[in-house]
Amino acid sequence: MMQKSKLNDPILIAAWPGMGHVAVTACYYLIAKLQMEFRAEYLTSDLFDADHVVVDSGLVQPFRYPKNQFFVWRNPEEGSDLLVFIGEAQPPQGRYNFCCKLIDYVQSEGVSKIYTFASMATTIQLEDDSRVIGAATDTGMLQQLVGKDVGLLNNGSISGMNGILLGVATERKIAGCCLLGEMPHVFANVPYPKASLAVLNVFRQMTGIEIDATELKLEVEKMQQHLTDVMSQFRRLEQEGNADVQDVDETFLPDPMENGKLSDDEKKRIESLFEEATNDRSAAYELKRELDRLDAFSEYEDRFLDLFKNDDQ
Repeated sequence: MMQKSKLNDPILIAAWPGMGHVAVTACYYLIAKLQMEFRAEYLTSDLFDADHVVVDSGLVQPFRYPKNQFFVWRNPEEGSDLLVFIGEAQPPQGRYNFCCKLIDYVQSEGVSKIYTFASMATTIQLEDDSRVIGAATDTGMLQQLVGKDVGLLNNGSISGMNGILLGVATERKIAGCCLLGEMPHVFANVPYPKASLAVLNVFRQMTGIEIDATELKLEVEKMQQHLTDVMSQFRRLEQEGNADVQDVDETFLPDPMENGKLSDDEKKRIESLFEEATNDRSAAYELKRELDRLDAFSEYEDRFLDLFKNDDQ
């Protein structure tokens, strides 16, 4: 990862895929709304092994390793710049060394404070607000969490990279915390933007970085209505003995691409959104949301990420 122009007291946010898409949704929303720029890529092909190949129209495609990329936002005021890291997948091995190298890099960028985003599945109901639960690497960050009415993870563990990274940060004596957005456990495998919004609200309060959450709020409203309809349908079948709560997401939230291919209208819609995002990068979140809905992000990912690159990158 090559060095570029110096950042001003940058804050790092790191996210990997997890339940409810909570962390990645929050970070992609930040990248789009703050019109961030691509900063660097962390190459980690040695940590991933291949377990399948992709076939397209009968042709076997080359292996594609998960991407790990940094994006940067330069604060127009006097406050800290923002460095966002998104890992496309959590490596199955070498996680501790991965995090050590990642922190080596961000320390060279001047990062002295780290946030990770994650989710916490509980028994809350759809109509309940998503709480944010937190854990910190030092007493200073712990006091900040308490001051923002964040619930504390008093005992337990944080699994995955968003926890391991903070473990390494603790060893390096770097201030940091994990913000976990609460979501219903029955929807662990589907997007839950209400938890992403809750996490971003706390992050905004803790850092003073203003974020226009209008689009995310609209997405929350749409998803809440959809999931409410899903649960009503499920409850009817449950009363008849024809439904299992553990299968609610698979039963009622089918893949929108039933035949595995995008229709011509869907392709036109995507092209229109790409054109809009090219002219205004803040519109990139709507494009990302649509690609996710169509399960087509992997197909368009390189082109999507190119939206955030400067001409000289």
